[in-house]
Amino acid sequence: MAFKNLREFIDFLEDKGELRRVTEQVSRDLEITEITDRAIKSGGPALLFENVEGYQTPVAINLYGTHQRMAWALGVEDVNEITERVRKLLGMVQGPPAGIVGKLKALGDLAGIARSRPKLVSKAPCQEVVITGDDIDLNVFPILKCWPLDAGRFITLPLVISRDPVTGNRNVGTYRMQVYDERTTGMHWQSHKVGAHHFRESEAQNKERLDVAVALGGDPVTMWSGSMPLPPDLDELVVAGVIRGESVEMVKCKTIDLEVPAHAEIVLEGYVTPGELRSEGPFGDHTGYYSLEDDYSVFHVEAITHRKDPIYPTTMVGRPPTEDYFMGKASERIMLPALQLTLPEVVDYNMPAEGIFTNYVLVSMKKEFPGHARKVMYALWGIGQMMLVKAVVVFDEHVNVHDLSEVAWRIGANVDPRRDILFVDGPTDDLDHASSTPRYGSKVGIDATAKGRSEGLSRDWPPEIVMSSEIKDIVDSKWSKLGI
Repeated sequence: MAFKNLREFIDFLEDKGELRRVTEQVSRDLEITEITDRAIKSGGPALLFENVEGYQTPVAINLYGTHQRMAWALGVEDVNEITERVRKLLGMVQGPPAGIVGKLKALGDLAGIARSRPKLVSKAPCQEVVITGDDIDLNVFPILKCWPLDAGRFITLPLVISRDPVTGNRNVGTYRMQVYDERTTGMHWQSHKVGAHHFRESEAQNKERLDVAVALGGDPVTMWSGSMPLPPDLDELVVAGVIRGESVEMVKCKTIDLEVPAHAEIVLEGYVTPGELRSEGPFGDHTGYYSLEDDYSVFHVEAITHRKDPIYPTTMVGRPPTEDYFMGKASERIMLPALQLTLPEVVDYNMPAEGIFTNYVLVSMKKEFPGHARKVMYALWGIGQMMLVKAVVVFDEHVNVHDLSEVAWRIGANVDPRRDILFVDGPTDDLDHASSTPRYGSKVGIDATAKGRSEGLSRDWPPEIVMSSEIKDIVDSKWSKLGI
């Protein structure tokens, strides 16, 4: 099923017993974060704070904070259902379909994709109230201060919409925004993100301004889509439509030439000025550490539109796991078929919570020739946001890379450090505080696969200890009688 807006999803979660309405008065500063962090780390429910001190607007948080809620947000019971849907679509584009039946099916699939493109509407709930001029005031919304050393309050779950000033291609990203005053914020689009590329292009083109719209809320797929690591020219809103099975409805902004999700709760319309930077941070980040003060773009708000009684959707990050882990894990599963399209030898991969999606990636692969594991390492570092990964660890195809106990055992048993560990240099994440130089540092590849004589081994590799299937079957038949 596809939810039309945030409210439908909240009602659905409440019916499932997966949402709690908090009526006790709470503070926007630190208190909501502490409550939410405890809820996330105990597998607790989504939260709707209905009594935020000093505000009428309720705060929705932890909407995606379990694997099950994340799947429901995407309209399925298990995210792997969408993985298989993507696999079928990619299978369609790998080559021309054979026979009349295959061609008719391909046409149907293509028509389905076409129907998933954003649909422009003339009237939208997100524009029930329009605020411009001196009435603009971001402080009317319960924007959170999450951690004690944060530089201020931050918008943490926005859909930041911009267009490439050269190609006109739209990008939707999720970038935190520090509130400076009633009508300006920071725009923390990290240097490797598409929004930052649009900003650099606007500088190169000597543009006076780059229009930017920020949507808060909407249907849960669209809200999540800004966090997907998609190729630069792939519209996140088209992907959201494919996942939903129906188009995302969009409406033209009131003051700038951009469209925003029609069912958003709140929209900020404005611009950034090429060349204008301002100090942003510190901010308690998903690394579990504060990202320190640095210069980022400044967003100027020219209009605010919102529903008559908006809900403020937000999230908090910190030491993992937090809500963003479950959001990212869904992306990991959905992107697997695309990764296998480029690297068919890859069987599976895992980006565990502790690795915060850039520190390490665990990969199982079907190894066929000497150096094959290294080929996969280098290839991964050359794919999109994978360029930021600090450690790639490669295992044989039968290894369960989601079992961290097995992962640790295989690394200890299968790795000769001098032979199987390599170091390279390359881009690192803006948030990586360990690299010697900001945004650039070293990476490690670890080959934890079994080795053979063709790879320089001077002796035989030992077989793994595995019980015979016959004995397993016998014990299975007797198990209920053993009283164990």
